[in-house]
Amino acid sequence: MAVLNLQQYPPPAAGRLVAFTTPQNYAGRLSHLIHLNGWTPLWCPTVTVEHTPLTITAVQHFLLPPSPPLRHFSAVAFTSRTGIAAFVEALAGIDTPPLSPTAEIFTISALGKDSELVDESFIGRLCENPERIRVLVPPVATPSGLVEALGLGLGRKVLCPVPVVIGLEEPPVVPKLLADLERRGWAAVRVNAYETRWRSGVAELVERMEEENCGVDAIVFTSTAEVEGLLKSLGEVGLDWGKVRRMCPRMLAAAHGPVTAAGAEKLGVGIDVVSSRFDSFDGVVEALQYTWNSYER
Repeated sequence: MAVLNLQQYPPPAAGRLVAFTTPQNYAGRLSHLIHLNGWTPLWCPTVTVEHTPLTITAVQHFLLPPSPPLRHFSAVAFTSRTGIAAFVEALAGIDTPPLSPTAEIFTISALGKDSELVDESFIGRLCENPERIRVLVPPVATPSGLVEALGLGLGRKVLCPVPVVIGLEEPPVVPKLLADLERRGWAAVRVNAYETRWRSGVAELVERMEEENCGVDAIVFTSTAEVEGLLKSLGEVGLDWGKVRRMCPRMLAAAHGPVTAAGAEKLGVGIDVVSSRFDSFDGVVEALQYTWNSYER
């Protein structure tokens, strides 16, 4: 547990301390945004999110010649950057693009800034004819927004690269996504493209919380799994969220979007700040700034 990149970002003299529980692959981006606002970032990851040889093999099942199953699909729906990264890794091990250059339009849907990973290189490895590929970025960067943007499935197949959750309860996000796609007429096929695992240890976070008047001004969650991971880690040291609130009554709990906020609330973690612009982490940071500015008026 450590403050992330404090060598690059020296703490401001009167800055706030903002803890965040994102896994490694998102930590640098959020830490940078926190620091740009004059605050000190405290990285306390409660989950690890990564693809493994086993999950890459699962993805490659849909890509391997001579008759890749992906040719029977009309779309792939990505709900995270890690899912896209796993797909890229799987494609790197395939010599021949799995999609033929002549067939109906194939849709790749990705949320917000995650779509930046669906670049020319990605498309080129997927299909020799880039004109066949449509990249769809839903105007609302949530799984529900993705389902809405895809429209009616009419019996077509959509591949959903999602996480397998280990050491935690699976949040309802993925089952709801699959169910919503089915209701819209899609034949949704799940592939466990990466793993989300609980990461133990919140020693530095707890130490800061136990400081006089509490040393933590806010904690940011970017997924429901992170919230559950934090609660599990707090339990290891004899704490629960109620005790944390009593230790830190003025600490803001912030959620990156309504999906994470709803998941946190179901776990008993009250959320004070919810980003209304959740296509990137800028939204939750701006929401925190707005809330603190309102207090100071």
